[in-house]
Amino acid sequence: MACENETAVVLREAGQKVTPQRVHILCEVRHAGVHITASRLIDELRVSHPFIDASTVYRTLASAADLGLVYETDMGSGESEFEWVGKDRHHHLICRSCGDVESLDNSYLDGMATLLYEEAGFQADLGHFAIFGVCKGCQTKA
Repeated sequence: MACENETAVVLREAGQKVTPQRVHILCEVRHAGVHITASRLIDELRVSHPFIDASTVYRTLASAADLGLVYETDMGSGESEFEWVGKDRHHHLICRSCGDVESLDNSYLDGMATLLYEEAGFQADLGHFAIFGVCKGCQTKA
Protein backbone atom coordinates (compact mmCIF):
# COMPACT_ATOMS: atom_id res chain seq x y z
CA MET A 1 0.00 0.00 0.00
CA ALA A 2 2.98 2.33 0.49
CA CYS A 3 3.59 2.57 -3.26
CA GLU A 4 0.01 3.60 -3.92
CA ASN A 5 0.14 6.30 -1.24
CA GLU A 6 3.52 7.62 -2.40
CA THR A 7 2.38 7.66 -6.02
CA ALA A 8 -0.82 9.52 -5.08
CA VAL A 9 1.26 12.14 -3.26
CA VAL A 10 3.57 12.55 -6.27
CA LEU A 11 0.57 12.96 -8.59
CA ARG A 12 -1.07 15.53 -6.32
CA GLU A 13 2.19 17.49 -6.01
CA ALA A 14 2.39 17.55 -9.82
CA GLY A 15 -1.13 18.98 -9.95
CA GLN A 16 -2.65 15.81 -11.38
CA LYS A 17 -5.96 14.20 -10.53
CA VAL A 18 -5.41 10.99 -8.58
CA THR A 19 -7.36 8.11 -10.11
CA PRO A 20 -7.09 4.39 -9.31
CA GLN A 21 -6.02 3.70 -12.91
CA ARG A 22 -3.17 6.24 -12.82
CA VAL A 23 -1.98 4.93 -9.49
CA HIS A 24 -2.01 1.29 -10.69
CA ILE A 25 -0.21 2.16 -13.92
CA LEU A 26 2.51 4.21 -12.26
CA CYS A 27 3.02 1.70 -9.44
CA GLU A 28 3.53 -1.00 -12.05
CA VAL A 29 6.19 1.16 -13.76
CA ARG A 30 7.83 1.92 -10.39
CA HIS A 31 8.12 -1.75 -9.52
CA ALA A 32 9.00 -3.11 -12.95
CA GLY A 33 12.68 -3.01 -12.04
CA VAL A 34 13.54 -2.66 -15.72
CA HIS A 35 12.54 -0.45 -18.61
CA ILE A 36 9.08 -1.45 -19.73
CA THR A 37 7.21 -0.90 -22.98
CA ALA A 38 3.62 0.30 -22.96
CA SER A 39 2.45 -2.95 -24.58
CA ARG A 40 4.20 -5.09 -21.96
CA LEU A 41 2.84 -2.84 -19.22
CA ILE A 42 -0.70 -3.30 -20.57
CA ASP A 43 -0.24 -7.10 -20.59
CA GLU A 44 1.00 -7.08 -17.00
CA LEU A 45 -1.72 -4.73 -15.78
CA ARG A 46 -4.47 -6.81 -17.37
CA VAL A 47 -3.53 -9.79 -15.18
CA SER A 48 -4.91 -7.98 -12.13
CA HIS A 49 -7.03 -5.31 -13.87
CA PRO A 50 -8.53 -7.01 -16.95
CA PHE A 51 -10.66 -4.04 -18.01
CA ILE A 52 -7.94 -1.38 -18.05
CA ASP A 53 -8.05 0.51 -21.34
CA ALA A 54 -4.87 0.71 -23.44
CA SER A 55 -5.52 4.38 -24.22
CA THR A 56 -5.55 5.12 -20.47
CA VAL A 57 -2.13 3.51 -20.15
CA TYR A 58 -0.69 5.48 -23.08
CA ARG A 59 -2.18 8.78 -21.84
CA THR A 60 -0.93 8.18 -18.30
CA LEU A 61 2.59 7.38 -19.53
CA ALA A 62 2.65 10.45 -21.78
CA SER A 63 1.43 12.69 -18.97
CA ALA A 64 3.91 11.20 -16.49
CA ALA A 65 6.75 11.71 -19.00
CA ASP A 66 5.72 15.35 -19.52
CA LEU A 67 5.75 15.85 -15.74
CA GLY A 68 9.18 14.22 -15.41
CA LEU A 69 7.85 11.32 -13.33
CA VAL A 70 8.95 8.70 -15.87
CA TYR A 71 11.54 8.68 -18.62
CA GLU A 72 10.58 7.65 -22.13
CA THR A 73 13.59 6.33 -24.00
CA ASP A 74 14.33 4.60 -27.28
CA MET A 75 16.52 1.72 -26.14
CA GLY A 76 16.86 0.39 -29.68
CA SER A 77 13.98 -2.09 -29.57
CA GLY A 78 11.76 -0.07 -31.91
CA GLU A 79 9.26 0.72 -29.14
CA SER A 80 9.60 3.41 -26.50
CA GLU A 81 10.44 2.11 -23.06
CA PHE A 82 9.52 3.72 -19.78
CA GLU A 83 11.27 3.91 -16.43
CA TRP A 84 10.32 5.55 -13.15
CA VAL A 85 12.63 8.53 -12.57
CA GLY A 86 13.19 8.16 -8.84
CA LYS A 87 15.90 10.07 -7.03
CA ASP A 88 18.95 8.68 -8.81
CA ARG A 89 18.97 10.08 -12.33
CA HIS A 90 21.06 8.03 -14.70
CA HIS A 91 21.64 7.23 -18.33
CA HIS A 92 22.33 4.03 -20.26
CA LEU A 93 25.16 2.63 -22.33
CA ILE A 94 23.80 0.11 -24.82
CA CYS A 95 26.07 -2.26 -26.72
CA ARG A 96 25.07 -2.58 -30.38
CA SER A 97 26.87 -5.91 -30.58
CA CYS A 98 25.63 -7.94 -27.58
CA GLY A 99 22.72 -5.75 -26.42
CA ASP A 100 24.07 -5.35 -22.90
CA VAL A 101 22.75 -2.30 -21.04
CA GLU A 102 24.78 -0.54 -18.34
CA SER A 103 23.73 2.40 -16.19
CA LEU A 104 25.78 5.56 -16.47
CA ASP A 105 25.81 8.01 -13.58
CA ASN A 106 24.35 11.43 -14.27
CA SER A 107 27.66 13.05 -13.29
CA TYR A 108 29.14 12.17 -16.69
CA LEU A 109 26.76 14.56 -18.42
CA ASP A 110 26.75 17.27 -15.75
CA GLY A 111 30.02 18.60 -17.17
CA MET A 112 28.50 18.76 -20.64
CA ALA A 113 25.51 20.74 -19.36
CA THR A 114 27.83 23.17 -17.56
CA LEU A 115 30.01 23.59 -20.64
CA LEU A 116 27.00 24.19 -22.89
CA TYR A 117 25.74 26.87 -20.53
CA GLU A 118 29.11 28.57 -20.09
CA GLU A 119 30.09 28.55 -23.76
CA ALA A 120 26.78 28.83 -25.59
CA GLY A 121 24.43 30.23 -22.95
CA PHE A 122 22.26 27.17 -23.56
CA GLN A 123 20.55 25.51 -20.62
CA ALA A 124 20.37 21.86 -21.68
CA ASP A 125 17.81 19.41 -20.36
CA LEU A 126 19.92 16.27 -20.15
CA GLY A 127 17.26 14.18 -18.47
CA HIS A 128 17.82 10.69 -19.77
CA PHE A 129 20.02 9.31 -22.51
CA ALA A 130 20.53 5.97 -24.18
CA ILE A 131 24.03 6.03 -25.63
CA PHE A 132 24.79 3.35 -28.21
CA GLY A 133 28.22 1.92 -28.90
CA VAL A 134 30.27 -1.25 -28.38
CA CYS A 135 31.10 -2.52 -24.88
CA LYS A 136 34.59 -3.41 -23.70
CA GLY A 137 33.84 -7.15 -23.84
CA CYS A 138 32.75 -7.03 -27.49
CA GLN A 139 35.72 -4.85 -28.41
CA THR A 140 38.05 -7.42 -26.87
CA LYS A 141 36.38 -10.27 -28.81
CA ALA A 142 36.71 -8.40 -32.13
